[in-house]
Amino acid sequence: MAAKNVMHEAANCLRNIHQKNAFLNAFVCVSPQKEVTEQALASSDRKNTGTSLSPLDGLPFAVKDNLCTKDMATSCSSLMLADFSPEYDSTVVSKLRNAGAIVIGKTNMDEFGMGSHSTTGSRGPVRNPYSPYPSVYSAGGSSGGSAAAVAGNMCFGALGSDTGGSIRLPASYCGVIGFKPSYGLLSRQGLVPYANSLDTVGILARDVSSARLVFDCLNEADPADPSSLGGRSRRKIKHHATGPRSAGNQHRPWNIGVPVDYNVTEISPSLKSAWISTLANLRDLGHNIKAVNMPSTRHAVSSYYIIALAEASSNLAKYDGIQFGPHTATASKPTNGISNSLQLVAATRETGFGKEVRRRILLGNYSLTSEAMENYFIHAQRIRRLVKEDFDGIFSSPNPLSSRTGQSLGSKTGVDFLVSPVSTSPAPSLENVAKEDGVGVGGYINDVFTVPASMAGLPAISVPVHGDGDLPIGLQVTAQYGDEEHLFEVATLIESLLENA
Repeated sequence: MAAKNVMHEAANCLRNIHQKNAFLNAFVCVSPQKEVTEQALASSDRKNTGTSLSPLDGLPFAVKDNLCTKDMATSCSSLMLADFSPEYDSTVVSKLRNAGAIVIGKTNMDEFGMGSHSTTGSRGPVRNPYSPYPSVYSAGGSSGGSAAAVAGNMCFGALGSDTGGSIRLPASYCGVIGFKPSYGLLSRQGLVPYANSLDTVGILARDVSSARLVFDCLNEADPADPSSLGGRSRRKIKHHATGPRSAGNQHRPWNIGVPVDYNVTEISPSLKSAWISTLANLRDLGHNIKAVNMPSTRHAVSSYYIIALAEASSNLAKYDGIQFGPHTATASKPTNGISNSLQLVAATRETGFGKEVRRRILLGNYSLTSEAMENYFIHAQRIRRLVKEDFDGIFSSPNPLSSRTGQSLGSKTGVDFLVSPVSTSPAPSLENVAKEDGVGVGGYINDVFTVPASMAGLPAISVPVHGDGDLPIGLQVTAQYGDEEHLFEVATLIESLLENA
């Protein structure tokens, strides 16, 4: 990007935030205009002198409010952390800054990432930029603020987090790219956790090439993150992902799988039509379309919630009103032993956590009891292993980090990717979301498409493919572990179908 365009991009994003955020509610905190302008000027100077730090130098980025930033509060859209100001940047934010990117603000979300529509946070709901007036539609969750910020041209790109679909779903609803990389590739250091074994930092962008630029900037081992893959594992992934296509097969057609278990009755006619037409277009381009079975899918969502909520209740146990959380008038300090301490914890959680978070903590606490541990939690982990085996059994290439490399079907009978919906329909209205939440179903139906890839730690990306009136629709591409390189290729191909439509 030319120096002149860097200044224009920053000014344009600030102007859009000023004009649109009152309605969209995408940002909870915005960097001062003076600081943004100074950083954009410094980037322009570097570009003019040929000393640009990276392709991201001078570009404005939004950051989800559960990623620590040393110059802005990190509240996770919760009263529990309303006054929390980290003294450090999360690793991914630090890498953006080192690349010259401008952190333009923090984005709204579901409280602690617990929700599917960015409606459970203390800052109010995020609204979809495509909302047809006068109706108001969901931006998706929990990274809805980041998706709305990108869709509203309020930033060049955004960081979010994805536990079971929290980037891909809002990307689909808001008509942007939503990319969840393989678990362990992007550092989680400085990410306030929901469920440690599932949380993945990911990227929202206007197009596939932009998402790829950001991924290349952030994709490095981090010794500060125990879940980050080290150099040896990364070399295995790189060798494995480039091997098949570099051995004389660069021009062979892709084998694209269609999971028949994802063809649920709840899929809307418009989304099913977009799915079918995209597959037909890929077939017309010479690629092979194959139906595949994933029998563990029917158990994946229930197992996911058992695991996620158990991990969440453990992570949230630290919010006891002493180190974190509001002190209430009825129990400001534990002065009389255990009973008063318990009173403080209960009062703090009642005040600091919203209804949805308290509900999930209760469910998670039950999952960790001795009775439920054997009956539910351990069984859920077994289902998780079966989900991974389902994926390994249908992909043509084996998981590069698995010792069970003989499971794969091979290039002739297996598939290279899966193409499926992200959600059952375009974005619902916030009015309908409130009705669903009132009867306890929330966004769980959509999880059937996004949760399996999260359970297996696989890379997946949501790509806009079609519009339903005023509302966008996205499809999801899922690849074998570590095969981001080819995932971006197929996502770009699908993206081009929309551009040429």
